[in-house]
Amino acid sequence: MGVRGQAPAPSALRPRLTLRRASASCVKRLRLASHLARQLPLYAVASVLAVATSAPAAGQESNVEDAVVRALTALNAGQMDAYLSHFLPEARVLITYHEDSGGGAELRPDAVRASLSKLSWVPTEVVSQVFGVNAVTVVDLAGALQLPEGGTQLGMWRYAELRTRHEGAWRIAQVDISPLPTEGGVTMVGVPPASTVAADARAPSRPPPPAPRIARASGDQPEALPLPAGVPPAPVWPEVISRDDAGNATVRAVRLDGPLDVDGNLDEPVYQEVPPLTGNIQSIPDEGQPATELTEYWITYDEANIYVSARVHEEVPESEWTANEMRRDASQVGNNDNIGLSFDTYYDRRNGYFFYTNPLGAMVDIQFTNEGSPNFDWNTVFDIRTGRFEGGWTAEVRIPFKSIRYQPGRSQLWGVQLRRSIRRKNEWSHLTAVSRAAAGAIGRNGIMRMSRAATLVGLEVPPTGLSVDVKPYGIGGITTDRLATPRLENEPNYDGGVDVKWGVTQNLAVDLTYNTDFAQVEVDEQQINLTRFSLTFPEKRGFFLESRGIFNFPANAAGGVGGGGGGGGGGGGGTAPSLFFSRRIGLQGGRTVPILGGGRLTGKIGPVDVGALSIQTDEVTTTDTLGNVSTLAELTNFTVVRARADVLARSNVGVLFARRSQSLVASGSNETYGADAMFAFFEDFYLSGFYARTQTRGISTDNQSYQGRVAWEGDLQGFSASHLLVEDDFNPEVGLVRRSGFRQTSINVRASPRPAQIGFIRQFTAEGNADYLVNARQGFIETRDLSGRIGVEFENSDQLSGSYTESYERLVRPERITGATVPAGRYSFKVMEASFSFGPQRFFSGTLSGRYGGFYDGDLTSVGFNRGRIEVFPQLSLEPSISHNWVRLPGQGFNTFLASTRATYTFTPRLFLSALLQYSSASDRVSANVRLRWEYMPGSEIFLVYTEERDTYDFERTPVLANRGLVIKATNLLRF
Repeated sequence: MGVRGQAPAPSALRPRLTLRRASASCVKRLRLASHLARQLPLYAVASVLAVATSAPAAGQESNVEDAVVRALTALNAGQMDAYLSHFLPEARVLITYHEDSGGGAELRPDAVRASLSKLSWVPTEVVSQVFGVNAVTVVDLAGALQLPEGGTQLGMWRYAELRTRHEGAWRIAQVDISPLPTEGGVTMVGVPPASTVAADARAPSRPPPPAPRIARASGDQPEALPLPAGVPPAPVWPEVISRDDAGNATVRAVRLDGPLDVDGNLDEPVYQEVPPLTGNIQSIPDEGQPATELTEYWITYDEANIYVSARVHEEVPESEWTANEMRRDASQVGNNDNIGLSFDTYYDRRNGYFFYTNPLGAMVDIQFTNEGSPNFDWNTVFDIRTGRFEGGWTAEVRIPFKSIRYQPGRSQLWGVQLRRSIRRKNEWSHLTAVSRAAAGAIGRNGIMRMSRAATLVGLEVPPTGLSVDVKPYGIGGITTDRLATPRLENEPNYDGGVDVKWGVTQNLAVDLTYNTDFAQVEVDEQQINLTRFSLTFPEKRGFFLESRGIFNFPANAAGGVGGGGGGGGGGGGGTAPSLFFSRRIGLQGGRTVPILGGGRLTGKIGPVDVGALSIQTDEVTTTDTLGNVSTLAELTNFTVVRARADVLARSNVGVLFARRSQSLVASGSNETYGADAMFAFFEDFYLSGFYARTQTRGISTDNQSYQGRVAWEGDLQGFSASHLLVEDDFNPEVGLVRRSGFRQTSINVRASPRPAQIGFIRQFTAEGNADYLVNARQGFIETRDLSGRIGVEFENSDQLSGSYTESYERLVRPERITGATVPAGRYSFKVMEASFSFGPQRFFSGTLSGRYGGFYDGDLTSVGFNRGRIEVFPQLSLEPSISHNWVRLPGQGFNTFLASTRATYTFTPRLFLSALLQYSSASDRVSANVRLRWEYMPGSEIFLVYTEERDTYDFERTPVLANRGLVIKATNLLRF
């Protein structure tokens, strides 16, 4: 460093807390030195002071310079506590912002932490002048000075420090910071005014001012890889985007010379050095038109992370923004003002990772496949911070390269899309044009249309190296279950386990789990079932969530292809089967089955998505009062292998194999084989289909299923037709079949005009639907639904709709439906429904609905309020839901009532408390689930979960406790 003298004695490293105020004469000398420093080079200041004073002892001079170096080194490292430990408690910090105007402020040491945190010492020789027990040192700093009244100022700064010596330690009594004198005033780091260039050339040469905590664009920007046909040429540095007449774009990622300080304040030099990406194009409401407000983006990276930053301009004050949710992964964040980004890291133009945030700094991460099938429950390690500026808000996003998978090689081509939503205008815009049809009815889907995304060049990723994430967990709790045999009363329990993720290659990952636990999972939301088919609940267990889109069968697409037909009226339920349904693992007969362990491999090999999974579940037994042991679940292995190859531009074909080692209906195993295909043409035309067969001992016929579907899903018109077969003995035991033994033919026609002449209406929708389900063996009609619906979407995002359905049901046997039994026979009935949805950006939102009409040979009246949300204030929200059904059948009838409320208080985006209270008349139970989730470090979490259920069959008594439990679980992510 060029610092003179020897290291200080150990005692000098431990300054005493005893202190005294610097004398007035010392303060005058410091101000004089600082003033001279603004007028003369550093060596001249030292000379003047040396003449005016007597020379100090060499030991004193060495010690003070070493103390100065220690303090400034701590400042460079961002160790503000170590830097501030040099200050006397009554020390002063005087800051001058503008030499000419004299603007400045005086700070106390406790306010220095924020103001000086982004200043860095320019390492040069340190010269201190000692006056007895006082010493003056003048050095240069570079970087961003945060102003007490708000905002920041970039530049070079003169830093003058007065120290006093007491009991062997040099302590700071006063600091004076002022702009480094140049002809242009404050020098903007990395962008010197043109008028200063000549002066700088005449000045004595000095080393370039490194600022390790202030990111700059590297002087070495990689060359772009060769680009495929139809892609605009790579922008020539320092340009960062090029566009062609077709609306395609190529974007340059900018390499940094150091890490970006992700704090939400766009005050690093890179934001002046690199021009922003601009020019968002509306998808909704005015397709193809420029966005109504400016959004500026930057895409940068270093050796460990890729960053996306945004300056979001707003024409209205913050009081008019829509920002009322900060909880991580909350769906409401999508109903706020937000900015989002998606990366197609394999550059296959169909799959990717999606991240977005709102002005409150909420964190949402999603994984999607085939330009759709979003996995909202996927979580990875990343960071987001937001800030404010006069005229809008800012955001900085950091995504470690270790948190995502990408193609092999150091130099990369990715796809990238950037999105902004302005909820008060119901406006959605993207960096490259995305059609209204692709964006979807409410605009959210456009970010996943990677075939329309920009191409990202200039990106170099770090070598793979050892990429292992180890996540052990520990859990303990107390359980009471008065319905269990034997009965449990405050039974303590504890356990532990581990999950491991190993990046085998840059694009393949292995997940391993031992003694898997899912204690952090929120309970299922209860439902009232008025159909004769089983209900399904979403998967919430973390191990099954990442890359689950690979295992989807049949494959889904952006247009919703796959998944089968509808049903309605009396509950047709003619939905295509799913060959892999993860809730079949670890659950059997409504009972939890322990998972011993397992593993899976997911990723991409060339154009092929691959997924393989193997899970082992434990045996479950029960003992009755006589001591007899019976087996409830056998030791079972579940295996799934999936491959799906990309073909053409946006199409794919695939195969799937699934096996359960212990069948539920016969001795031996159960296997499932399937093949599927999805072809996408133009912007919104799809052809899809699948064929599948199951194999179970003793069953060799009536064990297949297939479907073909054609769909045109334009913004203004739409049409779809499908034919589906599910035979009686088609039985995928690692999948899900809600109904079997039928053939279904479905046709849907839709018109959705956008009336430009009616200012308050955005879009009308009118559609008709016909569903025919016939018995697969005998050919008679089991279910027929003919329906029509009209809907209106208003400019403020409220929606109104109404429908009319004529239904026919033939029951070949009596069916039990909730609270009544419907005899075998033929039934025809008509149903009318209406609903009104309040725009999700409102402080009070949700859907009011009503239904009236026939129900087999009786009547059904329903009212409900669903997906409700009440914003108490941005950190506290309530989500009420209620439904009431009155069913009247000949000689019998029943009422059902279901009410639930979720209350969520969000302390920070990484810490929230959520409580779900539910009551169902169908089960005569009230239940509560309270969950505290704290991500104390990225990827490491603590969960505190309390659940309780009480029977309410006798309202004259206090509800009787059925079961309750208290669990605490901690995980810790270790990355290697």
